[in-house]
Parts: sequence; C-alpha cells; structure tokens
Amino acid sequence: MPGTIYGDLMKTLIEYAQKGIVRDEFKTLGIQEHLSAREIMDRISAGEIVIMRQQDRICGIGRGLKTKVNVNIGSSNIQSDPDEEFAKAVIAEKYGADTLSELSMGGNVRDIRQNVVNATSLPLTTVPIYEAAAKGGISRMDEETIIRTLDDQVQEGISSVVLHTISNNQIEMIRKSGRIMGVVSKGGSIVASYMYQNACENPHISRFNEILEILHEHDVVLSLGNTLRSGCIHDPRDPAQEAELVDNIILARRAREAGVQTIIEWSGGHVRADLIADNMKYYKSRSEFPLFVAGPLPMDTAVGYDHIAGSVGASLASGHGADYLCYITPSEHLGLPTHDQVRDGLISFRIAAHIGDSMKYGPDDTDKNLARCRRKMDWEGQFKYAIDGERARTLRKGTGPCTMCGDFCALKLMNEIIR
Repeated sequence: MPGTIYGDLMKTLIEYAQKGIVRDEFKTLGIQEHLSAREIMDRISAGEIVIMRQQDRICGIGRGLKTKVNVNIGSSNIQSDPDEEFAKAVIAEKYGADTLSELSMGGNVRDIRQNVVNATSLPLTTVPIYEAAAKGGISRMDEETIIRTLDDQVQEGISSVVLHTISNNQIEMIRKSGRIMGVVSKGGSIVASYMYQNACENPHISRFNEILEILHEHDVVLSLGNTLRSGCIHDPRDPAQEAELVDNIILARRAREAGVQTIIEWSGGHVRADLIADNMKYYKSRSEFPLFVAGPLPMDTAVGYDHIAGSVGASLASGHGADYLCYITPSEHLGLPTHDQVRDGLISFRIAAHIGDSMKYGPDDTDKNLARCRRKMDWEGQFKYAIDGERARTLRKGTGPCTMCGDFCALKLMNEIIR
C-alpha cells in the first residue's frame, strides 16, 4: 500500500505540491525526466502531471515528460487462465511497460488481480465497473455494488481507477449521431446499459463526491474514460465526443479541487491519420490534464496486425501532444492476447512513444549512441541501445558486416575512406 511506503498520506501528492512541500517523489521524478523538483511540483499543482505509484516505483505522466505506455491484461467470462495473466504481467514489466491495467472479468477476478499485483511492481490500474458487472451481470448491479467494488479495489492498493462518466444526454446524442459503430467502450457500454435498465443517471456522476473521498484517502489517480471514442475511421469526431470532453474536464477540475490527481482519456479508438494531429491540438487547447489515448488506429482493415497500425497512429498522437498511450496487440478485435502478443504490442507502442517524443522534444541520445555503434559494427553496443535488444540478438548471424551486404557493406567500404 502507498501509505506504508511513502508515510503520511493525510495529504495527497497534489496537495503537497500546492503547499510547496517537497516530497521524495517529486525529486525522483525530476531526476528521471531531467526537470527540477519545483517544475514537477508546479505542474502537479496545476493538474498537468500525475504520479502513479506502486510499492517504491513511480511513473510520471503529463506535460514535458516522456510519453508513457500502458499494457492491458485480464481474463474474460469465456476465457480465463490465471497463469497466463500472471505471465503477461511479467512480460509487461520485463519489456518496459510503464503501467499495467488489470481488467479481468472471468474466473476469480480478485485472486487474478492479487496474483498480478504480486507479479509486478508496475503501477496498476483497474476498471471497477468490470468487476461489479462480472459478479452477477448488469441486471443485478446496483449503486451500492458499484461504489463498494471501487472502494474494495482501492483498499487493495491499486494505483489508478477508470470511471466512465457517460450521461443520458450523451446517450441521446449517440442515438441521433448516425455513427456506424455507436459506442465501442466496454466499460462505457456497461454503464450505459445499467442506466437504461434502471432509468437512472450515471452513479459515477451522481456519487462523484463520494468517489473522490475514496480516491483521496489513498491518493489513487482518477482516469476519466473515453466512452464515446470512435469505433471506425468513418466515425469522425462528433458533438457527442466533444460533449464528453467538456463534461470530463469539469469533473477533472472538481477532482483537482478535492486533491485527487486526474488524467483524461480522449480521441482513442479509430481515427483517420490526417485527423489525429487536429484532435490532439483540440484537446490541448481546452484541457490542462494529461491526455491518455488508446491507439488510435488509423485504419480498420489491419486485423491481425492492429498493433502495427495502432503504433502508427500512436506515433502521430504522441508527437502532437498525447502524454500516455494504451497499447494494442495483434489480437485486437479478435480475442485475448497471448503473452507473446503482449510483448509484440508493447514493443510496437514503445517504438511509437519514442518516435512521438522525438517529434515533441527532439532526437534522443540513444539513437545517436546506437548510430555510432552501428558505424563501428559494434553489435553488442547496438543490442544495448535497441528497444528490444534481445530480439535483435536473435536476428543477428555471424560477425562483421550483416548477411544482407557482406563484403559490400557500405559502412565497411566507407570506413576505409572516411576515418
């Protein structure tokens, strides 16, 4: 639990920052991101940066920081293998994920989550409405179950929770929108179905103050979900998405006033490549909070290769302002990923984050260092600086020039001319 690691949490990190109290977390993040502790504190105070924590590990997300990558894992009600989810958590940490989302809805959800917590030190996010629905179906949920499930998960020591704050007004806008795909958010559709079946408003909104008190107690980061993201590239940004963003910014500002760190999810899903930059700029012109983007996928027909298509969209999103990316695997739209597919998706999105950061901040020294090693045909140096040096090593055959060029390697020939 954060309280046992970081001491007194009567105040949250945002409250410490606003009061000018320098915490170790601010110093550590400043060192990681080459910023001063004061710069970190100022941006946390303004809501521009959040810090997720798990055990003694911290992850900063937001303005002026490197783009971070989240990995989703979790069982479903038709496929549940606790050992596989455990393996995915281990893979995510080994290959450089910044955060992990445990989204199980099948099997013993709590046991799976606890095993994942024990498997990794990565900051952990959950979507409490998933477990609330998995307990007995949407028709058996009530407000108390929804709030109690969230409270229980927070008590377990998670780092962040996702709330879907769709309103009845937004549902009516979707009915009239003419979208091809409607609502594709699982969490958002569960909440919308609950509201429809019970002819009520969203309890995430009506009991928002109570939820903030729960999150404040343990300094858990609030993630406001992207319920109304586009489900295909022929569903562009529409009034419903814009209304969701306006409402979430209002909620995020309420959370900040209550001392709860907040990020906003927006413009994920499927977005035409030529519209991604505009969407990022639209968000940044309206919101100060860190932007979390799922994907986005700039095409619909890359089925089986969505991790590649998604990384293209994510590169553009990151480069134009997204702070936090949710990865996509080759199994997107098809089924639960294997742990090998988790690795493929994660590496693809780490590449996207790196490209995006080079657009925002300029080239990284690791690229320069690898290039120098490549010129010298220093293979061990190249493996050291590669995003996935382990895979690069498996593809390398022999010594000297690579097998593509052999004796006619341009570097070998030119090194004899240019010393």
